[in-house]
Amino acid sequence: MTDHKINVKGTEIIIFRQRDDDYISLTDIARYKNPDAPKDVVKNWIRNKSTIEFLGLWEKINNPNFKGVEFDPFWNNAGDNAFVLSPKKWIESTKAIGIISKIGIKGGTFAHKDIAFEFASWISAEFKLYLIKEFQRLKEEESYRLNLDWDIKRNLAKINYQVHTDAIKKHLIPEKITNQESQQIYASEADILNKALFNMTAQEWRERNPDKKGNIKDYAGITQLVCLANLESINAELIRMKLKQPEKLIKPNEIAIIQMRSLIKSPGIKKLDK
Repeated sequence: MTDHKINVKGTEIIIFRQRDDDYISLTDIARYKNPDAPKDVVKNWIRNKSTIEFLGLWEKINNPNFKGVEFDPFWNNAGDNAFVLSPKKWIESTKAIGIISKIGIKGGTFAHKDIAFEFASWISAEFKLYLIKEFQRLKEEESYRLNLDWDIKRNLAKINYQVHTDAIKKHLIPEKITNQESQQIYASEADILNKALFNMTAQEWRERNPDKKGNIKDYAGITQLVCLANLESINAELIRMKLKQPEKLIKPNEIAIIQMRSLIKSPGIKKLDK
């Protein structure tokens, strides 16, 4: 779970992802209004009737486990001078997922972006607009990095692929073989490398990940793809040496372990793998 930071009108705000959604620090947003007591700002906001109405509606739409029965007393008592509500109590009582309470150095109250923007409106309409602008900028940067990362992975997957397939074609595929038999040989050799590096074949990966699209390479890290490219070149040489398949599995596996230990220490690879 990677944290990101944005700066909104001089206020640093932490954002992290959970359940495939962005959660923004309400505590950090509250510091814009009261740097000394941000928790009090959040508590004052959450006890408002309009806030509870909004939170309840959000949970009913997005959270099938939301306890509507526990929500009713909060709704009925909201607005009374004696009514007190904390984010932690809201979460524990209603099983809410839109707000998260974290402890520790980077702790505080976080909320789904929908709720965080609503909170920012309560703080300041101007602040909300700047928050949205900086949030959009962050998402655009993330999208660019993801596309770049995909392009790097796609090209790494191609490195030495032709060398590997040419060696298979020249030394392993007999004359007048059918196309289906040819594909089986290619798949068999590819799975030697899959087993050596990922400890599973392509079919085993699909069985373990029925909901994922693509193949095992699509979900590999940069470090693994660099190692795989090296293994393809090495296996091509093993094929030319006419090593039997058991030997060709042991050797790439030994090499994969050595190379992965080395690659994960490489500062250049670490930068690409972020």
